[in-house]
Amino acid sequence: MAESAAPRRMVRNIEEIVRLEREEQRRSPPSSRLADAVARVAGSPRFVLLHALGIAAYVAINLGLVPGVPTFDPLPFSLLGGVFSLEGLLLAAFVLMKQNRADIREEDRAHLDLQISLLAEQEVTKVIQMLGRISHALGIEDHVMDREARELGEITAVSRLAGTLREKLHGKDTGNEPA
Repeated sequence: MAESAAPRRMVRNIEEIVRLEREEQRRSPPSSRLADAVARVAGSPRFVLLHALGIAAYVAINLGLVPGVPTFDPLPFSLLGGVFSLEGLLLAAFVLMKQNRADIREEDRAHLDLQISLLAEQEVTKVIQMLGRISHALGIEDHVMDREARELGEITAVSRLAGTLREKLHGKDTGNEPA
C-alpha cells in the first residue's frame, strides 16, 4: 500500500509543477513570450545554418558570381554589416530580456526552495522532539536519544546559521574578507 502511495504523490507533485509553469507562462506579457521565441529560434543550429547560407548567397551575388543577378552591395558589404549590426543589437536585447526573466524566476524558485527546506527542517525537528517525549515516557530515552539526536531536536536559528555561513565563506576565518 505504501508503494502505491509514493507514485501518486510524485504524480501530484509533477502536476503541481506543470500547473505552476503554465500559470507563469500565462501571466507573462506578450513581450516576454516574444523574447522567449526569438531567443529559442536564434539559439538553434537551423538559425546559424540559414544565416551561413544567406551570407554565402549574399556574398556570391555581390561579388558578381551569380549570373543574371545584379550586385547591390559591393565590397566591403556595408549594407550587410549594417543589417547584422542591427540584428545583433535586437538579438542581444531579446536574449537579455529572456535572461532577466530567467533570473527572476530562478530567484523565486530559490525562495520557494528555501521555504520548503525550512518547513521540512521544522517538521523533522518536531518529529525528533516527539520521539524524545515518547521514548522518555516509555523509559527508553537513553537508548533512543543520543547527543546528536538531542541537538537535531533543537530549533534551528536560521539567521544565526546564515550569519555563520556568511562569515565562514567571506569572513576572516577563510582569509577571503570582502573588499
